[in-house]
Amino acid sequence: MVATSATAVLPLIPASYDRASELQAFDDTKAGVKGLVDAGVQKIPQIFVLPPESLDDVKPGTGGSEFRVPVVDLGDQTHHREIVDKVRRASETCGFFQVVNHGIPLGVMEEMLQGLRRFYGQDAEVKKQYYTRDVTRKVLESSTQYETIAKCASVQP
Repeated sequence: MVATSATAVLPLIPASYDRASELQAFDDTKAGVKGLVDAGVQKIPQIFVLPPESLDDVKPGTGGSEFRVPVVDLGDQTHHREIVDKVRRASETCGFFQVVNHGIPLGVMEEMLQGLRRFYGQDAEVKKQYYTRDVTRKVLESSTQYETIAKCASVQP
């Protein structure tokens, strides 16, 4: 699908839509996005779809094939200012980025991914104790990152 504007990608949100209530109901489940997937949800919930006017700076692609994750290369420390600028731009425009040449051993990264798989593979009751939007907690799990990904990728519900 080729879209000509953000409004062509996202449906109009009804004036009666109560995002706060839907978000609260989602948070109350404490199951996160994995809980939605496990429940068999077939459509992206409206709470993860941003209003078209918030996507004015996002250029729709052809089914997501034009989306690129920003890459920040830490290998050249002589250009510190440029690296910081890349991190800032990626954070402001997309909310996440890929870091390369960071020096973290592959084994450590693989162990981290295994830990994530173990965490998300646990029973929902175990994960619920960590689900929160309180960023002051040392350990938390939330779905805010999925909202950012939806904005960056112009996900069609």
